[in-house]
Amino acid sequence: MDILKSLGHPEEIFNLFKFKMGGCSTVMRKLDYESMSESLRTCYLYLNQTSRSFAAVIQALDGELRHAVCIFYLVLRALDTVEDDMTIPMDKKVPMLNDFHTFLYQDEWRFTESQEKDRQVLADFPTISVEFRNLAKEYRDVISDICHRMGVGMAEFLEKKVGSMKEWDLYCHYVAGLVGIGLSQLFSASQLEDPEVGRDTEMANSMGLFLQKTNIIRDYLEDIQVGRAFWPQEAWSQFAGRLEDFAQPEKLDSALSCLNFLVTDALRHVPDVIAYLSRLQNQSIFNFCAIPQVMAIATLSTCYNNSMLFQGVVKIRKGQAVTLMMEATNMRAVQTIMAQYNQEIQQKVSHTDPTRDKTLRILALIREKSTVSQSNLPSRTAHLSPMYLSAAMLLAALSWQYLSTTAAQAQGTGDMKGQ
Repeated sequence: MDILKSLGHPEEIFNLFKFKMGGCSTVMRKLDYESMSESLRTCYLYLNQTSRSFAAVIQALDGELRHAVCIFYLVLRALDTVEDDMTIPMDKKVPMLNDFHTFLYQDEWRFTESQEKDRQVLADFPTISVEFRNLAKEYRDVISDICHRMGVGMAEFLEKKVGSMKEWDLYCHYVAGLVGIGLSQLFSASQLEDPEVGRDTEMANSMGLFLQKTNIIRDYLEDIQVGRAFWPQEAWSQFAGRLEDFAQPEKLDSALSCLNFLVTDALRHVPDVIAYLSRLQNQSIFNFCAIPQVMAIATLSTCYNNSMLFQGVVKIRKGQAVTLMMEATNMRAVQTIMAQYNQEIQQKVSHTDPTRDKTLRILALIREKSTVSQSNLPSRTAHLSPMYLSAAMLLAALSWQYLSTTAAQAQGTGDMKGQ
């Protein structure tokens, strides 16, 4: 049960309970599906099926921007599905990636041979492409351009491994930095944000790189188990003969040194993230951008110097994620969150870690850019007496169980009615 993982964090239990009771409405609004075309409704169905992280915040965006970002996400999800599908022969995959942007203007193009879990976005691509063509020209131009550049970049890295740290930056630019650039251009095209947001590609690129590097670091074990390698050789070769060696218990010290090296590299993007977020004016766009970023730094804090990353799945608690989602709705709150996780990482830095000095320098810069005094940071943990805390936890757990059971029964009744 999610609530049990948050027993030592009473504010998370409160927020899980609040979330269950509808407290997420500030960042997750309900859409009027009845007013949409059938194809657009299907696109939002695919969005919710394929996106664990972004579906809620995409649907909370204002006006026509919401549809543009939904279609942008699905187009890139389809492109990414082609890249990930190891069953597609290289002589077929490379031209598909290079030409994928042209499929947006082909009414009937679809690909039904994929074995990936998100294959429906390829099998039913005509539904997505028709909604793409229904978008305003300024949105179509951005989406088509980013899709083209990303496909070319993916094709480039299909036949080579990520070697140098510069190549790691380039790979992450192709698969995520371009997403940040494209989104920023969509924000400006919608006129909900200043044109400068779309013009400053360096900061937008950093937004994507920070998220992508976090995912690559966290997914080490999952990737090597299926034969993928995204940790740069320049980094891991300093500590081991093979990337796979880090999964061996006797290589733990070397594994942690490499892990901390890569976390430090990812953290260097945080000052740009803070600067980017401080420019945003529209509340829905701020929420959309800020929530994934604070979850990323929370994930890095969990990963840093954590041996469990080489043994299984490392992720933040659901209560932690819900709390971040509900809190990260203004710049001061984001600065507070960044500063607190920054401090958490600093407390984990070992005196013997090879990257210690560089890590501490970057953490000091983040602390400076956060501009919130550590001594004045508001506590995100309630100070409750043990008796009151125990009673509150018990009440919350019972309430959560009741609500979950009631929701499951209601769902079952609804399913029976629909049959």
